[in-house]
Amino acid sequence: MDFKLILFAVLIVSAVGLIIGIVLAVASALFAVSKDEKVEALLEVLPGANCGACGYSGCEGYAKALAKGEAALGKCSPGGEKTVKKIAVLLGQEAVEVEKKTALVHCLGSYDSTSNKMEYQGVRSCTAASQLHGGVGMCKYGCMGLGDCASVCPYGAITICNGVAHIDPAVCRGCSLCVEACPKKLISFVPLKEMAVVRCSNCQKGAEARKACKTACIGCKKCEKVCEAGAVSIKNFLAYVDAEKCTGCMKCVEVCPEGSITAFLPR
Repeated sequence: MDFKLILFAVLIVSAVGLIIGIVLAVASALFAVSKDEKVEALLEVLPGANCGACGYSGCEGYAKALAKGEAALGKCSPGGEKTVKKIAVLLGQEAVEVEKKTALVHCLGSYDSTSNKMEYQGVRSCTAASQLHGGVGMCKYGCMGLGDCASVCPYGAITICNGVAHIDPAVCRGCSLCVEACPKKLISFVPLKEMAVVRCSNCQKGAEARKACKTACIGCKKCEKVCEAGAVSIKNFLAYVDAEKCTGCMKCVEVCPEGSITAFLPR
């Protein structure tokens, strides 16, 4: 065995490794992305839920907007007053009241309004059932009532009644676990204020939507026409209410022929 050749090979490998290490170190120094210390400090304070209740793309998006002075302090509902106070200290501002929000199920598809298209005997899970031709219900956009949202809620704010999920705004803490758990994406955050809300997610045309559920939005635009504040719009045959523009006049609720727009009156 030629030990000189072995030693030579070891030296070559070591030299190559050393050169690569130096190149990587130089490259990381040259191309390193500088971190904003203010953003990093804000991320330490924020809860890390990444729920989007603040209106931004998770906690990092909100932190960047705060650091630039482009966002209001009281947008983090899950963080509560403690988080707002810490943010205020970091930004050198006065603490403000938290904009409280609650999760809301955009569906009224109870057994009184719709029915199942099949007899489901599988795992009691919305996620599992949704794999079967879009779900067990006649409305492929509707709540299946199998309780994925209720099972993940740590506060007991969600109950399943007559085949559809209901969320108690007085108990909801805005943790967003139910939003992530719903395979149909029927749950979103709304402000705790008197306003009109659309309790439907069906994007089918009027006749098809009505066939699937008695309380489905048919995109008739009556709500859009009667809203003086311009808070209601129709997109893909479905009504939407802009919470910031809604004045709570409830005129859209009064003219909705299917009852898919209801008054949200948190206590």
